[in-house]
Amino acid sequence: MERKFSLAYLTIPGTDPMEQIRIAKECGYDYVSLRTIPMHLPGEPEFLLDKDPALFEATKKALKEYDMPLMDIELARVRPDLDIEEYKPAFEKAAELGGTDVLGSIWTRDKAFYTEKAGRIAEMAKEYGMNYNIEFLPWAGVRNLQEDISLIDSLGMDNVFVMLDTLHAGRAGVHGAEVARTPDKYFNFFHLCDGPAGPDGDVVLDNIKDELMLYTAREARFYVGEGDMPIAELIKGVKKNIPCSIELPNLKEMAARGAQGHAQRCLDTAKAYFAANGID
Repeated sequence: MERKFSLAYLTIPGTDPMEQIRIAKECGYDYVSLRTIPMHLPGEPEFLLDKDPALFEATKKALKEYDMPLMDIELARVRPDLDIEEYKPAFEKAAELGGTDVLGSIWTRDKAFYTEKAGRIAEMAKEYGMNYNIEFLPWAGVRNLQEDISLIDSLGMDNVFVMLDTLHAGRAGVHGAEVARTPDKYFNFFHLCDGPAGPDGDVVLDNIKDELMLYTAREARFYVGEGDMPIAELIKGVKKNIPCSIELPNLKEMAARGAQGHAQRCLDTAKAYFAANGID
């Protein structure tokens, strides 16, 4: 089966859903991944499909017009100051649009707290036939693959999965052998991007709040194959063929190429890398 790719919101941040859908189709993506649960970042537009009927209808129309499936929405975070019950209307609207997945992350080290809240999010997602994919990040509450697996095992639910981002996994010291030892049942789709090693040549940085760590993740990720992350071994570690959502924010490239040009370059380099490395 040919590998499928989704265009993630953060690759072309600030782009409205209709334009993101059009770009995804014209570039040759197979799915689109929308941000319909806001992060309330300064200056970032919010696309609240559950509160804006006109926006919902326009998004629905664009998905149909461009024959572009919605794969996932983001970002259902667990954090002490966030009311997770507010996510439910977003799940409902995503399901109405055919969405199958929700992306989330954990932002506290209180394991009892985040286990309870993640379980509730998974329950809400399941009400609408959706999966909950929990991403680990080295500077977040769940920081590596083993902590993510432990959380999923604690929940014991069939709609909860690890979200492995190839940049964050590399920074967390995850290698292909560790992924290969992990049963495929834990994985549902990847986040795909690349990034640079630190000054010492190691992709694992000494400080989880290193400036390079945050800067790269937020606005300067590399095209696949142009950095130092062990992408091929990470992808090959999962034996089943699962989709890759390209999440590759790079503000300089987006400014130079435009949103569509950047999205196209993301997909072209990913496909070329997969072909060169014998990845189906």
